[in-house]
Amino acid sequence: MSFNAPLSETHADEIAARLAYARPADVLDIGCGWGELMLRVLDRAPEATGLGVDTDDDLLGRGRAAAEQRGLSERAVFANTAGAAVDQQADLVICVGASHAFGGNAAALASLMRHVRPGGRLFYGDGLWDPSFQPPRPELVWADFFELPDIARLVDLAVATGYLPLYTETASPAELDDFESRYLADDEEWLLRRPRHPRAPEVRAAAEDHRRRWLHGYRGGFGFAYLTLGRPAE
Repeated sequence: MSFNAPLSETHADEIAARLAYARPADVLDIGCGWGELMLRVLDRAPEATGLGVDTDDDLLGRGRAAAEQRGLSERAVFANTAGAAVDQQADLVICVGASHAFGGNAAALASLMRHVRPGGRLFYGDGLWDPSFQPPRPELVWADFFELPDIARLVDLAVATGYLPLYTETASPAELDDFESRYLADDEEWLLRRPRHPRAPEVRAAAEDHRRRWLHGYRGGFGFAYLTLGRPAE
């Protein structure tokens, strides 16, 4: 997977180009994983530097390798740091799928504000739930999905926190399906080659449980928002 989020290659390139157009001097990616979106912004903003922070050394290593392969290692730094421990500001802050590190959307948006330099931008991505959706098997939906906002509530929360909503978009149904399929693909490919491995029953059970929850539970109700938010200049 290029991204640990429902985001296609084309959509990611559009977002990266839009974020780079503001000519940020620096980029801070909190909960970066392997920092693919940050690297795409740096590709398009040749004078910018980037800092990606996460607590997963394997993912950070993948980010460093990708930066080196693309000639960005002098401008992109990856550090093992918890999001809540970061104290830097940047022209562009990226936080996708990491609101849990702050305790939810409200706390995340409030905490991230102090990292966005006045006049700068926050690119924020997180899950949504369609309150009108009736799951065919509600017991298969993870309980915290029902607590997610819809897109209107999430934007309202960002505005109430003090941001200006510069761009509002969501993952498409195709992006969501592609993400779920890719998420399961590693286990399915592993099982294809190792059907009699001692761990095969465990891996198969986990994959089947996730697939049931997706196809018979939350597919059609779960979504994902991508908000480009501005912090007004002081």
